[in-house]
Amino acid sequence: MSSQQEVTYTLDFEVRQRSGPKGQVARRPSEDSAIPRIARLLALAIRLEGLIREQTIPDYAAVARRGRVTRARMTQIMKLLDLAPDLQEEILFLPLIKGLNERNLRPTASRIDWDEQRRLFRELTSRSDMSRDSA
Repeated sequence: MSSQQEVTYTLDFEVRQRSGPKGQVARRPSEDSAIPRIARLLALAIRLEGLIREQTIPDYAAVARRGRVTRARMTQIMKLLDLAPDLQEEILFLPLIKGLNERNLRPTASRIDWDEQRRLFRELTSRSDMSRDSA
């Protein structure tokens, strides 16, 4: 005989960091001090490219499998490395700018000419700054 039973759980997914000798719990940093996602993605792409060059990881497909993402998504992330070096540096140290994300940077990264990339990036960040000021 089989009977069905319904079980309901309530889970708390709040991110917490342990600190201190007694395991005191610290809250996640505020949004103002958090590292923007685009900066974290670019840093990840730089690190992964280094691991592939060192032959620690054989190729992007292996990275995608290990990261449990599609190869297409891995390609999107790694395309950030096609940005001009000065734009990469700027992204790594930018404050959080609303509207500046990997998806919005794809057209910029797809340009071969770095001067054109710089122009598109300035347009994107100036639009984002204006929308942030009006909010």
